[in-house]
Amino acid sequence: MGYVLIAIIVILILVLVSCIKIVPQAYAFVVERLGAYQGTWSVGIHFKVPFLDKVARKVNLKEQVVDFAPQPVITKDNVTMRIDTVVFFQITDPKLFAYGVENPIMAIENLTATTLRNIIGEMELDQTLTSREVINTKMRASLDIATDPWGIKVNRVELKNIIPPAAIQDAMEKQMKAERERREAILRAEGEKKSTILVAEGQKESVILEAEAEKQSAILRAEAEKEKMIREAEGEAEAILKVQQATADGIRMIREAGADQAVLVLKSLEAFGKAADGKATKIIIPSEIQGIAGLAASLKEIMVEEGK
Repeated sequence: MGYVLIAIIVILILVLVSCIKIVPQAYAFVVERLGAYQGTWSVGIHFKVPFLDKVARKVNLKEQVVDFAPQPVITKDNVTMRIDTVVFFQITDPKLFAYGVENPIMAIENLTATTLRNIIGEMELDQTLTSREVINTKMRASLDIATDPWGIKVNRVELKNIIPPAAIQDAMEKQMKAERERREAILRAEGEKKSTILVAEGQKESVILEAEAEKQSAILRAEAEKEKMIREAEGEAEAILKVQQATADGIRMIREAGADQAVLVLKSLEAFGKAADGKATKIIIPSEIQGIAGLAASLKEIMVEEGK
């Protein structure tokens, strides 16, 4: 009897322990009572009624990432390609997630495929390859609206790979090669053009520098010639001043020696003779000097007659 009581106590303890539930961080438990929704347990410790309550679903509230397999899609210009997508979503309402749809991940995958086909079907190949951001935005908005009744919020949708047919890939590679060759030819032509321009500018600068050098040389020659003429004129002026100074000194010395007017006149005549220097054909003598000269000639004749 004692063993039975112990067994009953142990069973009761185990049942009570099993009724204690701890919800970890970033999780939520959906609890049912007799098969009906009872409530949602958040983080912490909780107790359930034995044999009546049960945890129907443990929901992960963290953001989740699902990588879906490539889906065949057809563009507006009838090109078939394969595109695989990556969806980032987060469960915001555990109750709706538990009871909204049977298999949420499969539902999101199918919804992604149909939405992608609808969007790509309105775009051409070139537009599809260059409009990833536009496609991502449209898909996120559409999926977020469709999954809202399931308690799921789609945060982001990314196109992982866009795989066109092999023939299209070959044509794209040839087009890219032709584009690279065209750019190379353009760059080469621009380089040659710039080189020609630089050579012409160099020649222009050379001609300008040569003309400037010739101009500076002519200016220097003119300045040197001008300096030479100035110095020659200064030399001549200095010589004239010295001659005049010497003449003035001679006259002053004669005056200081007591020479009379006649001697001065004779010296003037000698000066006129030196001025003529045998080259002048006519000398104009002032009237005063002419009178004195006549007087001198008369005195000379009287002295000759007295000698006789």
